[in-house]
Amino acid sequence: MADLGHDVLGVDTDSRKISALRDGQASFYEPGFAQILVSAVGSGKLRFSTSLADAASFAEVHFICVGTPQLPGALGADLSQVEGALDALAPSLTRDCLVVGKSTVPVGTAARLSARLAELAPPGISARLAWNPEFLREGFAVEDTLRAARLVAGVTSAEDDAVLRAVYAQLLDAGTPYISTDLPTAELIKMAANSFLATKISFINAMANVCEAAGADVVTLAKALGHDPRIGGRFLSAGLGFGGGCLGKDIRAFIARASELGVADSVRFLQQVDEINTGRRRRAVDIAREMAGGSFAGRNVAILGAAFKPETDDVRDSPALSVAAAIRAEGATVRVHDQRAIENARQACPDLDYSDDVLKVCENADVVLHLTEWQQYRELDPASLREVVRSPRIIDARNVLPLGRWQAAGWTARAMGATR
Repeated sequence: MADLGHDVLGVDTDSRKISALRDGQASFYEPGFAQILVSAVGSGKLRFSTSLADAASFAEVHFICVGTPQLPGALGADLSQVEGALDALAPSLTRDCLVVGKSTVPVGTAARLSARLAELAPPGISARLAWNPEFLREGFAVEDTLRAARLVAGVTSAEDDAVLRAVYAQLLDAGTPYISTDLPTAELIKMAANSFLATKISFINAMANVCEAAGADVVTLAKALGHDPRIGGRFLSAGLGFGGGCLGKDIRAFIARASELGVADSVRFLQQVDEINTGRRRRAVDIAREMAGGSFAGRNVAILGAAFKPETDDVRDSPALSVAAAIRAEGATVRVHDQRAIENARQACPDLDYSDDVLKVCENADVVLHLTEWQQYRELDPASLREVVRSPRIIDARNVLPLGRWQAAGWTARAMGATR
């Protein structure tokens, strides 16, 4: 927002994070973010605070950008952070304003929060609620913000729609599609988008299961499907499945909300989408066990990748860490490498061994698993790596390595759902 020319105040309850941000230091890795942060802070357009009272007196537009994780022991979304932010902001408001939700929430949440906002705002203050879901991809968040594929605005009045159009004027002038709709449709657009993407990923992974059984190649199958303009090639990369803090918890929250609305049968297929996805992790463990000789006991296993996808240090619901932990639970010594996510991985799974040296991770390995498709791994020299492992066996769980080159260097190499 600061890069788009607005004066921005960022608020968080974590004082250490705020202190770092004031110094232009990002607390997570996202390509391009550190540079844009330094520029925005240096320009004076972006400031930070721990005080919602400061925000209340500062802005005419407030974006709520907090998480909605899965409820412990349930499918539904935990809305406590969204509710907490709104409850803390509303009583402190000193001017008429628009509060804009960015978080992914179950349909019906915005209408409920709109009434709550009006009730908690001080007398005489007009505080309205809009919903403007984000569609950012980790690893591409800066690009997706400044050059968005589309903007969705859930509003209750033409006045509020005009406010959001003014906020995004620079993007609209550049031709970004803008969809103005009601609150529940805006909420559902986000849920539907994530559900569709998850479904597409699980579909190609279901085809990978069939390809393995039939001796076919899912990589070639996906390539052929991608040439069909009705299908497209995006999100047709078979392998270990999706992870992270969005798709999995969002489809489960969608299932839970549909059940509350009495339309559970309409999204029942999403349960299979979820099951196919988690099943790919088990399949990777099975293949690794087979390549290790039928048991992991006493085996050394090298894991290439800890982040749930490349170009991020996010390890939430990481398929790579899930596989690594499962293999360790069966008795293997497991070493993990990642070029960005080691510290987060160590906090999430402290029982695993970690190193930022690929050769050290692979030393005396009985099997190597490629689980996060960092470019660094595609450029590894199979001959050099063979010199440090105990047994030259590798599993490409992301179907991107040049396995012919690995096989030519003496490796037993397998892909998931492919005959390469």
